[in-house]
Amino acid sequence: MLKILVCVKQVPDVDQMRMDPATGNLIRAGVPAILNPLDANALSAAVKVKETYGGEITLITMGPPAAEAVLRECLAVGADKAILVTDRAFGNADTLATSYSIVSAANTQDKYDLIFCGKETLDGATGQMGSQLAERFNAAQVTSASLIKEIDLEKGKLIVERELETGIETLEVSMPCLFTMEKTNYPVRIPSLKGKLAAKKAPVVTITSQDIPGLDKQRIGDPGSPTKVPRMFPPVMPEPGVILDEGGLDATVSKLLELIKE
Repeated sequence: MLKILVCVKQVPDVDQMRMDPATGNLIRAGVPAILNPLDANALSAAVKVKETYGGEITLITMGPPAAEAVLRECLAVGADKAILVTDRAFGNADTLATSYSIVSAANTQDKYDLIFCGKETLDGATGQMGSQLAERFNAAQVTSASLIKEIDLEKGKLIVERELETGIETLEVSMPCLFTMEKTNYPVRIPSLKGKLAAKKAPVVTITSQDIPGLDKQRIGDPGSPTKVPRMFPPVMPEPGVILDEGGLDATVSKLLELIKE
């Protein structure tokens, strides 16, 4: 049976976030938290694989206790198990510390053949997490995967398409492998009423820093995060452009030359 892991994240709805001009901090108060949209596409790809080839889907997320809500949202559309990695010790983590924490927690539960991730998250948008997770899981990696075409369970191989700027690339990849998914062929799934009711009652495994044997506390949270953000500020917007139309080509060119000279 295929063991599938889907990495998801609860993020603030950035369309409703504002920045405090005095402190440079994001104002999170009153901003709803949502499932990262591209993670929903990755989950859709995982569910499609499960429907076609069988398997078991485990979700994992790292965040505050409230992040359990996105796990239940994902359970409602076809995932089977859920892991919440939560502890104050994991706070202020950059992608390096986060990937170490997630892999350490996931390895206490099972070993996985396929790992699905969104291409990036709304709040950070670094696109680094997939590569770091693949390295730590010792898995092959396919970025910008757009279609899981075929899986040979006996040989442990897949045929996958990925999007490039110049077209589509077709790859053969061996398990275990990790995909950062495009949304092209995997629209977000809408949960059924039955799925929602089952998700409300489903158990969620909670893992803290004390539950992971051999966890290096210097590699998690703030101590394990070499990336520091001293402050944030909105970009300085340039002055609006000017459209020149002096009624004719010669007059417009003359006006342009005057502006350049000035």
